[in-house]
Amino acid sequence: MKLRKVTAVAATALVLSLAATACGSSDKDDSGSGSGGGGKIKVGIKFDQPGLGLKQPDGSFAGFDVDVATYVAGQLGYKPAQIEWVETKSADRENALARGDVKFIAASYSINDERKQKVDFAGPYLLAHQDLLIKKDSTIAKGTDLNGKKLCSVTGSTSAQNIHDTIAPKANLREYSGYSECIAGLQSGAVDAVTTDDSILAGFASQDKYKGQFKLAGLKLSNENYGIGVKKGDSATVTKINTALEKMVSSGAWQTAVTKNFGPAGYKNEPAPKIGNIVK
Repeated sequence: MKLRKVTAVAATALVLSLAATACGSSDKDDSGSGSGGGGKIKVGIKFDQPGLGLKQPDGSFAGFDVDVATYVAGQLGYKPAQIEWVETKSADRENALARGDVKFIAASYSINDERKQKVDFAGPYLLAHQDLLIKKDSTIAKGTDLNGKKLCSVTGSTSAQNIHDTIAPKANLREYSGYSECIAGLQSGAVDAVTTDDSILAGFASQDKYKGQFKLAGLKLSNENYGIGVKKGDSATVTKINTALEKMVSSGAWQTAVTKNFGPAGYKNEPAPKIGNIVK
């Protein structure tokens, strides 16, 4: 009887040991070590911006930010299958990093002084500009041509208001709930131009249903340096991401991604910004 009891106890201990081992070997979120192993890395992107970060009908993701983030994650040691994409809306980006919901964010995230108080940035990896998207045969060539024209942007954006206040005071502003509605309005003739970052406009215009219909005016109304957001104080990850971005640029992969995602709208990108040169 004693032998049986000992054997039973030993068997129970073995089962518990194996269970603990199994738990310890399961996938875990990225620790920032740069070695993917069997773990995963959570990356924040937009899910609703064609050309930048878009969730496709089949559940996959596409866009320039997705390509950049995939390359960076690869340099950190993670295969595409190990990336867990997390939707990070503009209003929640800083909180997502502070909570540790994601390791880094690549989501048309313009670097500015206010944001730098809350997060650290790697990059910049793209210099965008506020611009206009117009029909292919439009005669709008400069900002003042918008006087008397219908100019669209999304509710809450300051882009259209900035043009109205500083360039074309007689422009008729139209606010829609999203850029998809603005682009559809441009197609139907309900508006004459749409304004926001040229990269965002080029992404929407690159969709198959719009290819060949629109063009960018090329006005460069502002400078928007897109950076990769990282939790405040995580300088080690910033350094690793900057190294990855430098390699992406030097290898030609960066320009390939720009052309693939923005090309159909006639997007003329700036040269890749100097990585690590965070604007003041």
